[in-house]
Amino acid sequence: MPVVGSGWADAATKSKSSQKKAKHVQAHSVTTPVTQTPRVVTGSSPTALTPVAGAHRATAARPTASLDGGSEAIVVTGSLLRSAHNTDSNPVQIITSKQIQQTSAVTLGDYLQRLPSIGNSGAANTQTNGFGGVSCTDLRNLGSTRVLVLVDGKRTTQDPNAACVDMNMIPVEQIASVEILKDGGSELYGADAVAGVINIKLRHDLNTGNITIRGGLTDRGDSRTGLIAAYKGWNFDHDRGNITISGQYMTVGPVMQRDRSWANPVQASNDPGVPPIYGSGYSAGMRVLSGPGAGLIANSDGSGFHNFTSADRYNYGNDQSLSNYLQSSTLSGDMHYRVNDHFIPYAQVRYTHKSAATSMAASPVAGSIYPSTLSNPLTLPGNAPYNPWGEDVVTQKRYTDFGGRRSETAVDNLQVMGGAHGKIVANWEYDASMTYGVSRASYDTENMGNYRHILEEYGIRQLDPGDPGSAVTYDPTVCTSQRGCVLQNPFAPMSAQAANYGKFTQHDTAQYMLRDFNLRVNNDRVVKMPYENGGQLGLAFGLEHRSEQLSYTPDILAQSGDTTGNTQAYSGGGFNATEVYGEAKLNLLHNAFLARDLTVDAQGRWSHYNTFGNTQNWKVGIDWAPTRDIRFRGTLGTSYRQPNVYELYGGQSLGYAAATDPCAQVSSYAGLAANVIARCQRDGITNPATFEVANPGQVPAISGGNAKLSPEMGRTYTFGTVITPRWIPGLTASVEYWHYTVKNEISSVLAQYALDGCYTGTATQYCSAISRNSNQQLNYVTTLDENLGGLKTSGIDFDLDYHVRVSPVDVLTLSNNFQQIVSYLQQNEPGGPWYNYAGRLFFAGSSGVGGTNGIPRVTNYTTASWAHDNLTFTYMLHYTGGMVWNDGTNDLNRQTAGQWKTPGIFTHDVTVNYRLHKWNFEVGVNNLLDKKPPFVFDAATNTANAIYSSAIIGRYVFAQVGLDF
Repeated sequence: MPVVGSGWADAATKSKSSQKKAKHVQAHSVTTPVTQTPRVVTGSSPTALTPVAGAHRATAARPTASLDGGSEAIVVTGSLLRSAHNTDSNPVQIITSKQIQQTSAVTLGDYLQRLPSIGNSGAANTQTNGFGGVSCTDLRNLGSTRVLVLVDGKRTTQDPNAACVDMNMIPVEQIASVEILKDGGSELYGADAVAGVINIKLRHDLNTGNITIRGGLTDRGDSRTGLIAAYKGWNFDHDRGNITISGQYMTVGPVMQRDRSWANPVQASNDPGVPPIYGSGYSAGMRVLSGPGAGLIANSDGSGFHNFTSADRYNYGNDQSLSNYLQSSTLSGDMHYRVNDHFIPYAQVRYTHKSAATSMAASPVAGSIYPSTLSNPLTLPGNAPYNPWGEDVVTQKRYTDFGGRRSETAVDNLQVMGGAHGKIVANWEYDASMTYGVSRASYDTENMGNYRHILEEYGIRQLDPGDPGSAVTYDPTVCTSQRGCVLQNPFAPMSAQAANYGKFTQHDTAQYMLRDFNLRVNNDRVVKMPYENGGQLGLAFGLEHRSEQLSYTPDILAQSGDTTGNTQAYSGGGFNATEVYGEAKLNLLHNAFLARDLTVDAQGRWSHYNTFGNTQNWKVGIDWAPTRDIRFRGTLGTSYRQPNVYELYGGQSLGYAAATDPCAQVSSYAGLAANVIARCQRDGITNPATFEVANPGQVPAISGGNAKLSPEMGRTYTFGTVITPRWIPGLTASVEYWHYTVKNEISSVLAQYALDGCYTGTATQYCSAISRNSNQQLNYVTTLDENLGGLKTSGIDFDLDYHVRVSPVDVLTLSNNFQQIVSYLQQNEPGGPWYNYAGRLFFAGSSGVGGTNGIPRVTNYTTASWAHDNLTFTYMLHYTGGMVWNDGTNDLNRQTAGQWKTPGIFTHDVTVNYRLHKWNFEVGVNNLLDKKPPFVFDAATNTANAIYSSAIIGRYVFAQVGLDF
């Protein structure tokens, strides 16, 4: 009889050959036959056996036999052993496939963002600039590097650019369920499970089939979505074996920023009492910044000059994508064959190809970028024939002559797993498996500028080629000696030939490779306690050896810095780890006075890393139910996370962080303004009151790895209660308090934090990381990965589920998931001050995947479903609490900013489902009231796109039809 808590489908569709098979978080495992058939658990009530609409905590079904005589048991993420009648201390949330499919989500990442426990420091499909169409997730806003994502209980390949599991690569229609362990799991699953584990269970071992087709679009006609998915399973050899294959094809169209009025034009300033400016100072015409022509800009036809005004600012919002174009194709298959009870081989293979694309404005150019030694700033020689002033002038321009930039990403992901499981002797069972995964990606960015070629076309030669600040002179031979080069007047539009010579398509590649061997031995019933009302002792032991390698090879021009975009050095490296882990679960009392259940659990893991040596982690838990109506549980555990490959070996890259030069916003520093003025004057800015930055809202920032990093260490504890009152059948309520501590935190400071610390004098050590060019514009701010300090966060989860049959044909299901952040304390430097970021939104955003974007104190997700015969109506409500804006150091207020806080936001979704024989029909509307995302001054999209992604798309309508066969 099949065992639930596995990666396989529900019991009704399983073959007989899947008897004794359980697939859980770490590996396949044969489980001891039980006298009662286990069932899929979807609610937190011991009596809840029916799938419900909300997201629920995992608990076991009501026992129908004693522990020693056979019981209903499941294996759920957080343990390697089966638990009878909810004797599990770990807070685990189970999401069913039905819950995902009744929403508009076509990727798992889109769905997970609804859940309060899922933070916004991963990446969403509404983050377009530099993310490559990756959707990462995180727990408790601890970052995507601190959550372990498994597929069918196995480690899976990561995206080679973002160093996380890309949720866009998981076929959503193949998902059977998702289990979320909402406390630390390093002691059982490995170092990267600091915040917890997300285990995605796909459909397997089927003897039925299904085909599903879905389509959708917004009420504005964009974000057009299409999906077709199918699966079919066959038993063979008298049900001793099974083969299951499945496939999915999905496309999601983009949303352009110009098609959302709230996002366009882009606000570029937020000073108190001053009307905001819009757009960028990098205009389509060449702008003169120094010398006798300072303040002038070339006419669009090249006929002359005029004074630069706000009308000349470039509205880059017209050219940008608000969401990515996505296309994903997946084909998977698995098989198993029961030779005998002792040897059941199995194999799985999954291949996914993903394409993503996004549009951006044309490249802005003000000079070379690190590490290039080409001229910086862009200085036109006084002896050039096109220079009417006869002396050198500093200029900048947005090269619309090249056309808008378009980034295209292609990723191929292959994962193969094989192994065998079976009975050793008595109740002892084993599972051995080997997983190999590889993910290869290519990244093409069209219409990038080749800065060296641009200088050649202007006839600019540096007198000292190795010095970016070198004097320049006009020398036409630097162009005429080069094939394809055409001399150009920088104040006139480029010819087609000149534009072709000045631009190129940047091509980068990356690869991630995983090898993972697992061996596990377990026994759920080693011995029964030798006293009345004593339960069983379960033991599990395992060995894991894994290796991970990752590389990123940028285009040669990106490595040299001779591009108008971001620079990137080569990244590459790897590590291997050998680990031994174990678990003991002891049911001390069962059906005793004031101890309907009393279970203790201990877990431990010893790890050896070839990079950092040895470490040990442990976790203990207790689950006590004095009566059937109430249960108390708690856990205490440690964590250890070694730096990942990018954090250790990532090459330095220059990008553009959302931040503002302090010398351009002196008034916002209030009592520290005098310090800022003094520092700005020391940097050569005579009058900060009139100083104008080239691109408000963004600064060049160098990020990258650090080979001197040391591992993080942490501690996690949770305690709570689950109430299932017998006088209200179908009702479950739970409250959980959780607390995480991370020491030696691996992260990088925000560019704004480093700038503020230097210019206010509160953290002068960052001054050495800041560079300006000869025109006093910021050259770069260096924000490499460091062991910054510490992180402490805590909160309360309140979950409620209610399932009641109103009439013989009517069923009402209510579910509510609520999270309250108590505190989010972060120490941005060792021994430095602690900042409480709870209720704060980092309006300047983060520089990449893994950075926290905001910590709303309150988030909530509610669902209500009414089922009448074969017709079901579902209403969903999502709430994100309001936040005060923070620049990484200080909260903004009326005196320091024009706008400084964001209100709470509600969004509403509805779905109608109808079942007709083997057909299933569904229609729905996401963001029913077309709620607009709140304004956030990010100088890019006018909102925080990592937090309000569901509102960014707008009102969205979808329809789906499925056929079982």
